[in-house]
Amino acid sequence: MNALGAAILAVLLGVILAGTRRLALLAMLAGVLYTNSSQQITVAGLNLFALRFLELAGFARVLARREFSFSRLAKIDRLLVLLYAYTAVVYCLYESSGQAFVAGQAVDACLCYFTFRGLIQGVEDFRWCLRAFVVLLAPYAVLVVIESVTRHNPFVQAGAIAIGEAWERGGRVRCLGTFQHPSLLGTLGASFLPLYIGLAFAPRDRRLALVGAVLCGVIIVAANSGGPVSACAAGLVGWLLWPWRTRMRRVRWALVGLILLAAVFMKAPLWYLPAKVSAFSGGGGWHRSYLMQVAFQHLDRWWLAGMPRSETDTWFPYSLASIDSADITNQFLGFGLNGGLVAVALFILLLARAFGNVGQALASLRPNPGASRETEALLWGLGVVLAVHIATWFGIPYFDQTYALWFFHLAAITAVSQQTLQATALAAGPDALALDPGAAFEPEPQLDQKL
Repeated sequence: MNALGAAILAVLLGVILAGTRRLALLAMLAGVLYTNSSQQITVAGLNLFALRFLELAGFARVLARREFSFSRLAKIDRLLVLLYAYTAVVYCLYESSGQAFVAGQAVDACLCYFTFRGLIQGVEDFRWCLRAFVVLLAPYAVLVVIESVTRHNPFVQAGAIAIGEAWERGGRVRCLGTFQHPSLLGTLGASFLPLYIGLAFAPRDRRLALVGAVLCGVIIVAANSGGPVSACAAGLVGWLLWPWRTRMRRVRWALVGLILLAAVFMKAPLWYLPAKVSAFSGGGGWHRSYLMQVAFQHLDRWWLAGMPRSETDTWFPYSLASIDSADITNQFLGFGLNGGLVAVALFILLLARAFGNVGQALASLRPNPGASRETEALLWGLGVVLAVHIATWFGIPYFDQTYALWFFHLAAITAVSQQTLQATALAAGPDALALDPGAAFEPEPQLDQKL
């Protein structure tokens, strides 16, 4: 860890430990943008990178200040713990190497998610965070544009990866920023764009939301990667469905029908859709499609408890030289190789529960004549973000600090949905209470809502 990286980390740690709850939330997101996984300290064989220090500080803070309590776990909280605990235990039981890495992933997931759960208390916290995040995103986008124009990554001074000849496509640089892959940089823009569209429904926030949306677009373009373009398209399609938000059952059945029609009329198997999409968006669509095919062919080897990544080196005529295995560019398959089909099923169940929370919260708002359309739009935006992450995971797993963005969005879904259901249930009376029993909570004192 160099001096600049250490200085940035020290400032962010100070804000997380001593600042208000909302400033601590912003400092966590600043850590995702302005630190990187290359900046690390090795302690007793463990690699402690900058974000891991922030997670530990944030988790200690929310417990010490009682901003989060494990006595009020919702079903989605338990599912997340079960998913990562099961995957880590199965992997460590059956594999002879890499246990520390997989266990570290599980620890990072829990620390990061529950830190954000404690720091986001409801819709106003989330709305404030989106507004404040523009202040962090603006200089970041400027530096990424400088990287694109000069072909030099300014974040190298803080330990980020320098641009090499490999990071070019079509004569244009594929920018990295502080991330380890252009697609992960682009995911930053693609995953926040739907939220700024939702924020724009509030007249007082419309101009700032427009700025945020433009900054997200700039980052997607600078990444020059097909995955973020496809994810951005998924997000825009999600918002195009906004007029049909009260008829989503029909939309889902229509989607199933389209998939079945595609399966009938496509000459190739259905999992070759990414290859066809990449013809328009760019990227390695064939690799991603063939990966799913070869994984199905070897299902008997990994369905129960996964299989070593090193044994996938024969799946392709090429492999990752650094680890001598196939390039596993699918997050769902990643869980499968670590923990078998049960891990994949738990991951899908977690996503289904997240969609269900958003759907229940939206349904509770609509019959209420005093319900806020602005809150409805933010909730819809969070549902669209879920779809964006899923679209991204079919092309690349989150192997750097991008995982923190996912847990931020998941924690926001849980907190905003809980508060919305609580508020509408209390307004309708005790007979209408339809909350997840594990999600019921007493409102925390809002001593630091205003800075």
